[in-house]
Amino acid sequence: MKIIETIFCLQQRKTNIKTEVLAGATTFMAMAYILAVNPIILANAGMDPKAVFVATAVAAAVATAIMGILANLPVGLAPGMGENAFFAFTIVITMGYSWQFALTAVLLSGIILLILSIAGTREVIINKFPKVLKNAIASGIGLLIIFIGLFNSGVIKVSETGAPVSLGNFDKPFMVLAFIGIFITAIALHKRIPGGLIVSIIIVSVLAVPFGITQIPSSIVSLPPSISSTFMKFDFTQIFTFNMLVVVLVTLFMGLFDTMGTLIGVTTKAKLIDNKGKIPNLKKSFLSDSIGSIVAACFGTSLITAYVESSAGIAEGGKTGLTSVTTALLFIISLFLSPIFLAIPAVAVAPIMVCVGILMLEPVKEINYEDLTDAIPFAITLIFTALSYSIADGIALGTISFTLLKLFTGKKKEINLLVIILTIIFVIKFLGYNYII
Repeated sequence: MKIIETIFCLQQRKTNIKTEVLAGATTFMAMAYILAVNPIILANAGMDPKAVFVATAVAAAVATAIMGILANLPVGLAPGMGENAFFAFTIVITMGYSWQFALTAVLLSGIILLILSIAGTREVIINKFPKVLKNAIASGIGLLIIFIGLFNSGVIKVSETGAPVSLGNFDKPFMVLAFIGIFITAIALHKRIPGGLIVSIIIVSVLAVPFGITQIPSSIVSLPPSISSTFMKFDFTQIFTFNMLVVVLVTLFMGLFDTMGTLIGVTTKAKLIDNKGKIPNLKKSFLSDSIGSIVAACFGTSLITAYVESSAGIAEGGKTGLTSVTTALLFIISLFLSPIFLAIPAVAVAPIMVCVGILMLEPVKEINYEDLTDAIPFAITLIFTALSYSIADGIALGTISFTLLKLFTGKKKEINLLVIILTIIFVIKFLGYNYII
């Protein structure tokens, strides 16, 4: 007990072991949907969902444990929702690269994040990127996730009438099940029910059984599936190509902004930020997502980021890293429950993607329509991220438009060196160059 007190400073933060363990379990229940969602999303990239399940659980456990032990913060981490969509639908499906190429990008991004974390430069980079584009990226990813969820569930489909898309047929059971799931998920989120997303997944999965959509597993507990198909499967033959550079940059920025934004939000809620507005052990906390992302790449999944669902555990009283360590242990235990998570159908996951995507649209309310040099780049980033199914293209077009509008309206002081470099890179990309000369 004294060791636990020494490591996590329970008395100093006015908490106890029981409260922290309960908070950790609550955070896990709020995050556990990623164990069902991630294998389904990355299966679209051609990856083995069983191996991805293991990679997801292991990477989440490692990253969350590091956050708890080193940074002593009650924050859970796992493969990010936007990051996995970018991995499968942009890098692999849209750009046409292999999932091995995508894993290599995750590895390189994790290594860069680790270097930046050790050097203490992550905050500087985040602060230099225009806030309007940060908000636009988050909103664009949210809209993209909504579209992906609706397509995967069959709620919308490619139209045969000339329109780009059309609504699915309500005589199909998955249509009704998807909307039931969205309704349940929305209520759970509004009521802030701990583990509400898992409840939604379970209900829809059970309702889908009579229609043969959910396949009932023959067992509940089993040894973890093999990861041989995804473990250390990198493709280093294209690391010097232009598209690899763009993919790594986008992945890197997503990781930078997601983790930082979540840390600010959840630590504020836990009242852990000091009177100067600083997060305790911030530099150490950045080691968690960077090391976690390297582990994720090695095992076979997308980039790791901090989860806003950690606020569920904080609401239960979690204030220290013991909350995170508990969450990490539950991710390890989940490895032996793979038959349950892998039996969950896509229609049960789609409502989660839709509702999470809607929540990610929150920055839209910050659009300043009085300044069109902000509003137009925001809208361009948002629209083209979703409609092109490419986060990379959305960010590129948004950044270019931001730079040009600021430059030709006398607001060049709002353009910094980082933005100029990115604009040049993105212009070269659209001009068709494939390699850095």
